[in-house]
Amino acid sequence: MNAPVSVVAPNWNRRPLLLRLLKHLEVQSTPPEEVIVVDAGSEDGSAEAAERGRVRVLRMGGNPGFAALVNAGIRAARCPWVAIVNNDVTPQQDWLERLLEAAEKEGAWFACGLLLEESRPDQVDGAFDLISRAACVWRAGNGRADGPLWRQPRRVHLPPLTATLLRKQLFDKVGLLDEHFESYLEDVDFGLRCALRGLNGIYAPHALAYHVGSATLGRWHPETVRRISRNQVFLLARHWPLSWFRRYGWAVLVGQALWGVLALRHGAAWAWLAGKWEGIRRYRSVRRTLPAPQTERLIRLLEESESELFRLQQQAGFDWYWRLYFSLT
Repeated sequence: MNAPVSVVAPNWNRRPLLLRLLKHLEVQSTPPEEVIVVDAGSEDGSAEAAERGRVRVLRMGGNPGFAALVNAGIRAARCPWVAIVNNDVTPQQDWLERLLEAAEKEGAWFACGLLLEESRPDQVDGAFDLISRAACVWRAGNGRADGPLWRQPRRVHLPPLTATLLRKQLFDKVGLLDEHFESYLEDVDFGLRCALRGLNGIYAPHALAYHVGSATLGRWHPETVRRISRNQVFLLARHWPLSWFRRYGWAVLVGQALWGVLALRHGAAWAWLAGKWEGIRRYRSVRRTLPAPQTERLIRLLEESESELFRLQQQAGFDWYWRLYFSLT
């Protein structure tokens, strides 16, 4: 018998998406023991509509960011497994069952499945995350045609918290999501903390779900760009070794500058600059120094992750960003 699962669904003003998600959770082949909607002060009746079902609603009274919403849900969860699911995700009927089976079979701390784009279900939205030495992240498979490359189970370090199942005990070991990040890259920070303690997960591509993607603000909304730009600096401050500038300075400069070019192309250059300035200004206040064993593990992780990123880009076809990054570094 599968262990009971609490589903945590952060929500802000996306009532139709939320109700659709709740309907798909109701018909899971392994239904969750409880569903917790953490509402960020929605004004579209989302919370009221969810409360009419068999759902617990935590009203935050405002929007403190994805990390704080998820943390509130985790604290309230009663089950040994917690599934974090964005409101713009549509899981297949056996999604939760397959994640549980994969995690329990492999003794993994978490399990993530394959996300396909809802508008183009033959195209990958994302599989798992990979990080470069520049603290820039690629959601593996994003924008690529679905196919054998993305259908192979594997051990992974960085779970995308768009739709992922985790042992609740994991949060006791490494802590909750870091609320300094608010939204974006908080899952990468969490995954790095797990990996540095050797607490890894499994990618189970047969657990399928469909994702709208950036449904709340939009991928290149200025606020999205500002937070990602800032949080890239926070990742450096939280995890990179003290000597990172000597070791990775050129890679960081190239990767961050190219990301700025991307923002410029999408009309968000000022948001990118504002985020970088905020990250630099707050760098000392968020800085942490890792113990020596974790520093060595991080260096290995970064180099292995970037090598895997290069390999998958090479096989699936390079984005211009990564082509330039690897050419220059």
